[in-house]
Amino acid sequence: MTTFRENLLAGKTAFVAGGTSGINLGIAKRFAELGAKVAVAGRDPDKAARAAAEIGAIGLSADVRDYAAIRGAMEQVADQLGPMDIVISGAAGNFLAPALGMSANAFRTVVDIDLNGTFNVFRGCHDLLNRPGASLIAITAGQAVNASALQAHACAAKAGINQLIRVLALEWGPEVRVNGISPGPIADTEGMKRLAPDAATRQSHFDRIAMKRWGKIEEVAESAVFLCSPAAGYITGTILDCDGGSQVGDASRGDLAKGMA
Repeated sequence: MTTFRENLLAGKTAFVAGGTSGINLGIAKRFAELGAKVAVAGRDPDKAARAAAEIGAIGLSADVRDYAAIRGAMEQVADQLGPMDIVISGAAGNFLAPALGMSANAFRTVVDIDLNGTFNVFRGCHDLLNRPGASLIAITAGQAVNASALQAHACAAKAGINQLIRVLALEWGPEVRVNGISPGPIADTEGMKRLAPDAATRQSHFDRIAMKRWGKIEEVAESAVFLCSPAAGYITGTILDCDGGSQVGDASRGDLAKGMA
């Protein structure tokens, strides 16, 4: 997929936390294709090494829950590749569980990875950024604004991320832009496997998509490219929904309206 001209990101340094698989690996791959010098970080050193080899990046092992570890990884990247122009915070954890069936530790773990991890990544990178002009992007989700049963942990964590994005945009502008991407149901991702493990659940997700198809990892990657490109130079504190219209309402009512026209 080539939506933006090649070499758009030539000379830029990008750090992708959680970039060893799924959507975040797709973002890292697209950045590399467009000429950026890329580093990916994840908890599993083997996955980090494989991802780095796949896209021609630096692979680092670091847990976003550990501020010192993620800070150390970013310092290493800045030393090797120079100040960072783009930082993606995408590490996440999730599972289906009712609030009464979830331990306090399980709730805390998701909040720690998603929300605290995003703070650690963004706080830790600030003095290593190429300022002015740096772009930070957090991967959030529709649960931030739409309550979802069996998702108390994820809803709380993602809502926190959305507000963190807005606060940092206020505090760090005009030198740094801070935005978020909220993907919808994206095919071939671990998130879909966990949140839609059976045919009935998958159908319920599909029924809410206005565009009537699953999203692609490449489409989320293009959203990230847009947000860190000059085309988005006046955009900060914004959450970009890349979800096929799955949050705009009841898509089945749209089908009903078509039948009545």
